[in-house]
Amino acid sequence: MILPYHYKSFAFRLLFAVLGLNLIGLLVINSASNHDMAIVGRQLSGAAIGITAMLVLSLLPYQKLLRYAVPLYAGCCLLLLLVIVYGRIRGGARRWIVIPGLGQLQPSEFAKIGIILFAAWLLGKNLEALNKAHFLLVFSGLLMIPVFLIASEPDLSTTIVVLVCIFSMIFVAGLSYRWIGAALAVVLPFSIGFTALLQRGLVPFLKPYQVKRILAFLYPSSYADANLQQDNSIMAIGSGQLFGKGLNNNTLASVKNGNFLSEEQTDFIFAVIGEELGFLGCLLVILLYAVIVYECLYIAGKAKNAEGRIICVGFGVLIAFQGFSNIAVATGIFPNTGLTLPFISYGVSSLLSFYMGVGLVLNVGLQRTDRLVREEELPDKHIRR
Repeated sequence: MILPYHYKSFAFRLLFAVLGLNLIGLLVINSASNHDMAIVGRQLSGAAIGITAMLVLSLLPYQKLLRYAVPLYAGCCLLLLLVIVYGRIRGGARRWIVIPGLGQLQPSEFAKIGIILFAAWLLGKNLEALNKAHFLLVFSGLLMIPVFLIASEPDLSTTIVVLVCIFSMIFVAGLSYRWIGAALAVVLPFSIGFTALLQRGLVPFLKPYQVKRILAFLYPSSYADANLQQDNSIMAIGSGQLFGKGLNNNTLASVKNGNFLSEEQTDFIFAVIGEELGFLGCLLVILLYAVIVYECLYIAGKAKNAEGRIICVGFGVLIAFQGFSNIAVATGIFPNTGLTLPFISYGVSSLLSFYMGVGLVLNVGLQRTDRLVREEELPDKHIRR
């Protein structure tokens, strides 16, 4: 397959924003781990492999990958099933498997990219039937299999992120507002009664610690001990003030040295950024995320077909929502969850999967069209109603 790549249109802003976040992540991980070279070395190796994978995927036509969407989907489901059966338990959750020669991997991170590819392929092949009930049932049934497996680990935070990505992709594919309205009519009343059910222990798909975290967020005065890490995170961010205390700050009052946080190099790494790099450092990180999301959506608007557009939107929403969720937890806006901060938090599986997603977006950008298709130029069957 010979494709007209527009190399002059290579998304360098996206590439530099990603590399900038990864560099910040390496510096902060080095500080948060108290210069543990084993941790830093693994993250460096992950970055090297991830950059290589990103460059390869940026030049490999995503159309070829979409041909293998079904095997990729089946592989993701199989890996997630292996986690439940043979996975390693850590922190009360079974989310990791050990693969000889590759070490410890977290399949749910790679499943995010696999689900985006599979959803893009399935939606792209069925645009005409998108708003028919039978297709929506099939689409929901197929996508709920990996979602259910992720939720069973248990990993509620990743489950929510994946669901948000799925909803964004089917929306941009052209889901009718009638279906959206019907979904809201079901979800909103359930949301109102959710808290009452939660307090009575009538939500069977949530673990006790998950229930406690949500209730602690809703009623902080009654669950002060459950919010201790978030309170310490907020104080650490505030203590950095405008310029921060400096990278590798090693005072006894530091959030990383006083045992105030248990996952400062992963879930709460934004607290270390706030303390050591200050408000300006936090602002820089957020601006880099904004550049990445903007570039994903811009490339989506220039994509040559629906599949490319859906891939870019799915990955852009993944970065936006997961990044926002991690920062929201660190600042007390969301209940405590276990999500990594994309390209910054320690975690080789997470880093590799995000680099793979960037590679796909870069490839869509290399095949972009210079003319946007207006809605009135689309066939009636593809217009949202």
